[in-house]
Amino acid sequence: MALIKYFLFQWALLASVAFSVPATGTQYALQAEAGGAGSRGQQQPATQRKLRGRFLHITDLHPDEYYKAHTSTEADTACHRGRGPAGAYGAETSDCDSPLALVNATLDWISANLIDSIDFVVWTGDSARHDSDEEIPRHNKDILAMNRRTADAFQDTFSDEKGLVVPVVPTFGNNDIYPHNILMPGPNDILKTYTDIWRSFIPEAQRHSFEFGGWFYTEVIPGKLAVFSLNTMYFFDRNAGIDDCVHPSEPGYKHFEWLRVQLQSMRTRGMKAILMGHVPPARTSAKQLWDETCWQKYTLWLEKFRDVVVGSLYGHMNIDHFLLQDTKEIDLAIVEGLRKKNVVSRETMDDDISIQSSTDYLKELRDDWARLPDPTILEQDVEEAGKKKHKKKKGKKGKKKLGGPWAERYQLTLISPSIVPNYFPTLRVIEYNITGLEDAPSWVDTMRALDALSNRPAPEPELHELELRQEPSFEIGKRKKKKGKKPKHPNLPIPNAPEKGAPPGPAYAPQPLTFTGFTQYYANLTYINNDITTESMENDEMSLSGWNPGKHKDKTPKHKKPQPKKFAFEVEYSTFDDKIYKLKDLTVKSFVDLAHRIGKASAKSKALVKDDPESNKEASEQELESADALEDSESEEGEDGLEHNDDDDELDSELEVERKKKHKGHKKKKKKHGKGRKTWLHFLNHAFVSTRSKQELEGMG
Repeated sequence: MALIKYFLFQWALLASVAFSVPATGTQYALQAEAGGAGSRGQQQPATQRKLRGRFLHITDLHPDEYYKAHTSTEADTACHRGRGPAGAYGAETSDCDSPLALVNATLDWISANLIDSIDFVVWTGDSARHDSDEEIPRHNKDILAMNRRTADAFQDTFSDEKGLVVPVVPTFGNNDIYPHNILMPGPNDILKTYTDIWRSFIPEAQRHSFEFGGWFYTEVIPGKLAVFSLNTMYFFDRNAGIDDCVHPSEPGYKHFEWLRVQLQSMRTRGMKAILMGHVPPARTSAKQLWDETCWQKYTLWLEKFRDVVVGSLYGHMNIDHFLLQDTKEIDLAIVEGLRKKNVVSRETMDDDISIQSSTDYLKELRDDWARLPDPTILEQDVEEAGKKKHKKKKGKKGKKKLGGPWAERYQLTLISPSIVPNYFPTLRVIEYNITGLEDAPSWVDTMRALDALSNRPAPEPELHELELRQEPSFEIGKRKKKKGKKPKHPNLPIPNAPEKGAPPGPAYAPQPLTFTGFTQYYANLTYINNDITTESMENDEMSLSGWNPGKHKDKTPKHKKPQPKKFAFEVEYSTFDDKIYKLKDLTVKSFVDLAHRIGKASAKSKALVKDDPESNKEASEQELESADALEDSESEEGEDGLEHNDDDDELDSELEVERKKKHKGHKKKKKKHGKGRKTWLHFLNHAFVSTRSKQELEGMG
């Protein structure tokens, strides 16, 4: 039967003909408080859908059925009671959850403005309220009921009268389970229930493995691109129900075995993959979110499958930022289970991240990025830059430090901010290269062709499906042992690397399916809620630690009853025209360059050079080599960046004097600039979704 289904699938890919199927059952939208939900399902007919090269990333909705407009935003009420500034569509910049009106309005806006221009949806979890109100505690049945209502609303939004038109790939977050943060190994009742809740989203052939571990993938472009839904609860350091990712009995170990087999299948079939999950692999020199063994395996797996993985998308943290995993930090002794801990001891990050802890975390990232090699050397033609031998040698050395001309030493993780208005509600539309794929069969045409051929819901094939209760039955290629290394664990399967001489993957070099950029949308709830006057906003401040009641905590709504304006998202920024980020695309190399520029604002950037004579010498040579290339970009950035104060100018002048002393005798000198600081402040502004003033951003350090 499996072989028959596989041939039917291949035939459907070639035929690309849509057939009719029975209509789906009744769909249920969330009940709105500020007006009913608008009509959905007005999208383009399924048979006319073509690839657009765009997809939607939406995360952390946190709908709260107990939210009430014009209630208090303080910690003991959580927008459920009392009198206060909670708006009709949410209490922006506070820790209150989302009113159902916000979730409905968001889906209505997507239906009216995005659905015909996107190919698929990545939905990275947390679709239940927090347990913030002692008078209304959460219960398992309530969490599952809200997730079911939300899933039904998603299906209604992305379906026509015959069923789902745009594939939706969900995952659950740490607030979608009970107890909070804890998910025991599967199979269990939670995974069984979510198999039913997401029955329209999980391919039938993978429902068994989902019930076993909460993971699956969907071929969003059949035969070309798959989105992998990872169960990050089995990687999460705060999950007391699991231990690590190295013992075969642990669900994290089994998860990586499943992922290894499926990514190898993608490679064999010539397909690419996007990885997504809820809790990101956030890790600084001091803190982390994942168990160290899971982070180590994940980084190793991405290194080995760098020719397959297009990108990695996560939510959970509510702030807009990115991560760079460094493959030089892979410790095979940890991966092999020979050592549990790394040399560096890291604390587990706070579960509920306050503004202060978020700021500290971002500063830790900045300090880590201060150690990045200068990526501008990758843009230089060393052969033509000069005939001096030291320049040729330096170019080779620099490229080696970055992992070659495509910076393959590093891996990129993109983290999108949330719908829940801890700042402003946000959506992200990511664009990707579809050169040569313009006429590829759409997901809906392929699925409906399969349905018609088999007269039943047809699954996508899951080649080489791994029965996780058994050891893998296929051979693993032997890896060369390095001198001085301890013997590898005999039972540890290590993925094969790309073949020698293979071109870089779509995460590293522009090619079909490479992410080219994204547009960030946000809903300005201060304007939309229409409750707070401009005059009363002048001295608004946000709580830096603990529960955050928001900027308007002491304000009284100007209307007795909510009178919101028309709800809409607007563009916050786009990487295609952001003149400070200057991202040519979303490849790893582009973000290594951005991270390097942000790292220049760190005090450690200067301290590292001062304390390390070799680094000092190398940095000096790199500055001289890249001075001309930087001057133009710095002057352009100065015109469009955030304003900097006189203190910045004085600091720049002092640094310029010191730099001139250091490089006395050199003919070329870098011009004075505040590039690192401007880029850092710009990064912070995006991180907090444009809710912080310039003065507040300056005060963050």
